[in-house]
Amino acid sequence: MPRMSPRLLRWGMNLWPPFLGAGIRVRSIAADWSEAVVELRERFVNRNYVGTHFGGSLFAMTDPFYALLLMHRLGERYLVWDQAARIEFVAPGRGTLTARFRISEALLESIRAQAAGGGKVLPEFDVEIRDRAGELVARVRKTLYVRLKSRFRPPQF
Repeated sequence: MPRMSPRLLRWGMNLWPPFLGAGIRVRSIAADWSEAVVELRERFVNRNYVGTHFGGSLFAMTDPFYALLLMHRLGERYLVWDQAARIEFVAPGRGTLTARFRISEALLESIRAQAAGGGKVLPEFDVEIRDRAGELVARVRKTLYVRLKSRFRPPQF
């Protein structure tokens, strides 16, 4: 995993064609990689037939962030992959939508402790997508796969 600053990653993601074209903008990534804030702006190209955001755009705005934050917080010793995800649409999404991703120190330590024996850990993360008024538009649950890289695992693995 290449090491980079949160600022450089935010800048790069905001220029990445799939996000740029979809109206997805990374507003911030905390200096300690504990939090990210992402917006989805409404545009002609990301509205569906009834004038609301495409469900795929809502899902895309949440896709990489928990994995990226966790990769940087855990460091080079760990493999981190997305394993599963699901989205629940609660209300029509209109205007600018926001998702805030957070990884607490307690959760980070729990993952490290569970992975210490060399086995896989499947932590789940929830993020809410809200409109400007703070109304809930969708909930996304991400399941990640976390494991020590083989060279760092205890000998029995």
